[in-house]
Amino acid sequence: MNKNKAEHQLFFQFISEPQDVNFGGKVHGGIVMKWIDQAAYGCAGNWSGGYCVTVYVGGIRFYKPILIGAIVRVEARIIYTGKTSMHIAVDVFSKKIGEAHFEKTTHCIIVFVAVDENGRPRPVATFKPKTAEEKTMEAYAKRLMALRKDIDLEMKPHVGR
Repeated sequence: MNKNKAEHQLFFQFISEPQDVNFGGKVHGGIVMKWIDQAAYGCAGNWSGGYCVTVYVGGIRFYKPILIGAIVRVEARIIYTGKTSMHIAVDVFSKKIGEAHFEKTTHCIIVFVAVDENGRPRPVATFKPKTAEEKTMEAYAKRLMALRKDIDLEMKPHVGR
């Protein structure tokens, strides 16, 4: 299955709204996490051609707050695929209306698995990085996978309590 560049990335852009506010007057982190999940799901669904489920969200990093009324840009892109999984890097940017440049506010990696109508994992097309940046991001995803194995071992005694 051949995929083109447009199918491995997805961009959302919109204005943050008053209902997104937290107690500090900025956009609530949970709202940002929702945007990340929505963009990543759209990216995963486009790539896999069907329904996907979130299996991991890791290392979400909030660099700076997003102001209410700011223009928000959420960028999701496939950086690595396994047999049934898609590793997606998501970056969130914001800027005040009238400003020229977006600033990065948030970054994370989210992993989805494509599933069939019975909820069982199904194969996805292999992502083949072409640019130097895509190759760097694929290596990043592989390093994070190795680190997750250590985290899983550490968490094992506490899961299912």
